[in-house]
Amino acid sequence: MLGVDGIEQFVSTPELHTNETIESDPLPPGQVWAISPGGQDASPALFRVEAATGPGNGVRILNTPVPPPFRESVRYGEQNLYIRAKELVGDRDPRAHEFSIQLRAMDVDHSGQGLGLPVLVALCSGLIERSVKGGLIIVGALNLGGSIEMIPNPVAVAELAVEKGAAVLLMPISSRRQLFDLPDDMATKINIEFYADAADAFSKAITD
Repeated sequence: MLGVDGIEQFVSTPELHTNETIESDPLPPGQVWAISPGGQDASPALFRVEAATGPGNGVRILNTPVPPPFRESVRYGEQNLYIRAKELVGDRDPRAHEFSIQLRAMDVDHSGQGLGLPVLVALCSGLIERSVKGGLIIVGALNLGGSIEMIPNPVAVAELAVEKGAAVLLMPISSRRQLFDLPDDMATKINIEFYADAADAFSKAITD
């Protein structure tokens, strides 16, 4: 807008901030907030995974270029969806749909590493047309066999979730003991829920 002296001024509006902070309202079906767990060389980072469903088959990644770690996350999420379709999405046939998926990076890290489980939840959410719960962040790296990998630094992940304004953090049960080191003031600001496997994570993430 123009100020009284004719100089253009940029006015901050709430809409400008909604992409980077976790809202209490659910995202549309197919969209999830996710944290890449990071590792030795990378800190945890916030992402939004957005999946749309249409006629066709396969999964198309819209990012150009596609970060190789995210391509791997999508491949793991896609394969687990096909293998476990019955327990995840019931009678819906994921092979009869085409998924278009996009990664939105909210922090310095743009790799999309270790997002297999959030990708899987996004694909399932879009397929059954139900949103995940509002204020929820998901963390979890899948392998092709469906096992959930250990998170190297659960405390740092939880601290980032609090910083981003999440109400609930969904984490693998293998992280539970390490979270005893989470400072009390952080632990009171977020509800941490644990899941045993991909199907358990999806059932806890989805709205009732």
